[in-house]
Parts: sequence; C-alpha cells; structure tokens
Amino acid sequence: MTAVKYFFVGGTSALIDWTIFTIFAYFAGFNYMLVSAGGFIVATFVNYFLSIRFVFKGSTRFGQRTKMAFVFIVSGIGLFVHQLVLYFFVDVIALNMLFSKVSATGLVFAWNFLARKHFIFAGMHTTRISE
Repeated sequence: MTAVKYFFVGGTSALIDWTIFTIFAYFAGFNYMLVSAGGFIVATFVNYFLSIRFVFKGSTRFGQRTKMAFVFIVSGIGLFVHQLVLYFFVDVIALNMLFSKVSATGLVFAWNFLARKHFIFAGMHTTRISE
C-alpha cells in the first residue's frame, strides 16, 4: 500500500516538475538542463512534505533535519541520473525534450521510492492517503 500512496505523491510532484519544465524550457526557451534541475528541486520539496504527511508517518531513527538532508542526498543522486538520461535522450539521440523529461522522471522514480522506504523512512508506519 505504501507504494500506491507514494505513486500518488510522486505523481503530484512529477506534474509540478513537468509543468515547470514545459513552461520555462519547452515554451519560453530557457536552457532545458537548468530548468530541469530547478523543477526537480521544487518537486523534491513538494514530494518530501507530501510523503511525510500522507505516506511515511511516525517516529524514525533520524531527526527531522537529518531526514530532510537524507532526502536531498537521495534526490541529488536521482537528479544526477535524471540529468544524465535527459542529456543523452535530447542531445545524443535527439528525442523530443518533453518525452525525454517524462522518461527520465520515470527511470528515477523507483530509485527515490526504494531509497526513501528502505533507508530514510525505514521503521515508520504508513497512513491512509485520505488522512
């Protein structure tokens, strides 16, 4: 059930990321790599707060600041992989920017969920999404 709840939280975060990317890189013409990194960071903040509210709740072995730092370390690794995939898809094999962004997000989704569930939020109980 945790994976299903995280899917909704991740989906919300991804929509925010893709919206920022679409507006600023695709339509406004800003550098797609910079916009992608900025959108990813905004989405990571949203994901963190939604995750602790709806998915992972309760006590953990880490304090709040440490937990947030680990989320950003995990997300930083995810961002690196995301940017590498995005660059490869857009600049090396010349795929559409928006398609490449969505594909890169999908590839990083599993890493983020598994690292958060089994390391950062390990030992925490989950809540129902409606709470």
